[in-house]
Amino acid sequence: MFRKILIANRGEIACRVIRTAHRMGAATVAVYSEADANAMHVAMADEAVLLGPPPVQESYLLMDKIIAAAQRTGADAIHPGYGFLSENAAFAEACAAAGIVFIGPPADAIRAMGEKAAAKALMQQADVPVVPGYHGDDQDDDVLSGAADEIGYPVLIKAVSGGGGKGMRQVNDPGKFASALKGARREGLSSFGDDKVLVEKYLERPRHIEIQVFADQQGNVVHLFERDCSVQRRHQKVLEEAPAPGMTPQMRRAMGDAAVAAAKAIGYVGAGTVEFIADVSHGLSEDAFFFMEMNTRLQVEHPVTEMITGQDLVEWQLRVAAGEPLPLSQDELVIDGHAVEARVYSENPQKKFLPATGTLHRLRPPMEGPHLRVDTGVREGDEVSMYYDPMIAKLIVWDRDRPSALRRLHDALERYEIAGVITNVNFLAAVAAHPAFAAGDLETGFIDKHKDDLIPAPGPIPDQALALACLDMLLARQGHAAPADPYSPWSLVDGWRLNDRGHDELCFVGDDGDEITVTVHYPTTGGYLLSLPGGEMPANGEIDDGGTLWADLDGLRVSAAAVHDGDKVTILSGGRAHRIERLDKMALRDFDLEEGGKVTAPLPGKVVQVQVEAGASVKKGDPLLILEAMKMEHTIAAPRDAVIANIPFGPGEQVEEGAELVMFEVEVEDS
Repeated sequence: MFRKILIANRGEIACRVIRTAHRMGAATVAVYSEADANAMHVAMADEAVLLGPPPVQESYLLMDKIIAAAQRTGADAIHPGYGFLSENAAFAEACAAAGIVFIGPPADAIRAMGEKAAAKALMQQADVPVVPGYHGDDQDDDVLSGAADEIGYPVLIKAVSGGGGKGMRQVNDPGKFASALKGARREGLSSFGDDKVLVEKYLERPRHIEIQVFADQQGNVVHLFERDCSVQRRHQKVLEEAPAPGMTPQMRRAMGDAAVAAAKAIGYVGAGTVEFIADVSHGLSEDAFFFMEMNTRLQVEHPVTEMITGQDLVEWQLRVAAGEPLPLSQDELVIDGHAVEARVYSENPQKKFLPATGTLHRLRPPMEGPHLRVDTGVREGDEVSMYYDPMIAKLIVWDRDRPSALRRLHDALERYEIAGVITNVNFLAAVAAHPAFAAGDLETGFIDKHKDDLIPAPGPIPDQALALACLDMLLARQGHAAPADPYSPWSLVDGWRLNDRGHDELCFVGDDGDEITVTVHYPTTGGYLLSLPGGEMPANGEIDDGGTLWADLDGLRVSAAAVHDGDKVTILSGGRAHRIERLDKMALRDFDLEEGGKVTAPLPGKVVQVQVEAGASVKKGDPLLILEAMKMEHTIAAPRDAVIANIPFGPGEQVEEGAELVMFEVEVEDS
């Protein structure tokens, strides 16, 4: 077994590998960028080596620096995690040339599956079913467009070296093919250094089902059953589970055999995932699943397989890479219970899942145990950076059957407390509780199909959240009242008025921009009487030493956390997070006299392409520019019909959140 392992990655997967390595008695080395100097994976490792500035091209993708770090620290193996260099054949070869074991498959296997078009041809030779499509070398625009016409719309354009939804575009009609092709090529080149694409038929009711495979250096190959990853947004997985709902023993055997055949066809070694797309227009069927791609690495969603098999897949990786045979044979592997994983992201579902940056002012996951696991790479106080994927954690639950596991998932999500950034926790809870999800009626278009249920339009702040925000302010003010002269009226915080009933007015602004005024009365019996939008509510409470607010709202006892960030407070209660801004009407405020006269950056990023010029007329919804942030491209569209006045930034320039990207000409009314 290895004496010391360097993890060529960051975040939760680096922490995950470090835990298993330490349990097996191996020392660990972390690598990090300047942005990750205080990161969790750096603190967990025995040693850490600085690679360079925050951009991945200047740090985590520098093969020479990573190998030099391994040599400097005496590491005899490198675990690549997932993403970054994990599927880079040149990196695997460089490790071997340096005399360092690459904890992953052989370079030839990575290369065989890394080029999607060649991989499809290889799978056809191995009698593995593939999706109809064009996988040729001719990348001429007209050839690709003609292939799409021949296949029939809708089609899917995919970067041949892609993964994680990057370099992928769904196209529903010929008129949008050219722009989608440019975007897929650009994203493929940016993320993987390769702008080649393939075109495939887009299945109307697909399910994404993948098989976990493992192979050792002795030629043994097994599969550890399937995972269903059909709940996706932007072609990226959101929830994964094992086993797949509705899976029959016959189909499991057929898919498992196909996955093992795929691994054997390329001389595979180590952990891999063979991804299939199943056409469920008429239910799951043994003759209606197709090979999509093989990920030659450990997957983000591997914990659900671990939970139902009782195996540590990172331990398997280390043992296989050290030359040991597989720990178990196919007949010894069994499924026990059901597991579901939810990816907790810093993103805004109500704004098309736009990634969010910020500081995790509060991060309190539910308590871990035999039924619940949290894999994370961040702690309370850490920053979600613009440079890396915005995943905060993976929440994994297990129980004896799927209904029980879903109940545990929903309960755990309601106990998750995160403040400082917008998250998808409420969205995940809505998915877990949705009747169609509970019934196993899954497809990759699940989120779009049930969008109105899962992502309701922003509404007014609920009275209960407002009451808790008021209580937090009032109790804090009460605790800070000047005690110098308890009999002085200047020390009172009861809203005393001359010739008037004592009251205060607290003003707030909700997500919808509407101002809300809550009148606070001070009954002689104690506590507060709040005049809320929905009516009057008696309220009282206390804040304990741990900062938890315990409230009595008209006889209803609830607990909450109030997390402050300037004038904003996030109320965390009952599994919901409400971000509320306090409005101080006595303070000076800035007003935008030309509201709607500009478009600002919704998050920090790099301008990739400007699609308009000064003087051009645009319609509402027209694309203005493309911003790259957190490893994805985001199209910035016109909020209204307008004429472009100025575009301050050009391609390649970095912009901060709130920067003015596009300015419109001021409309002058005719007199």
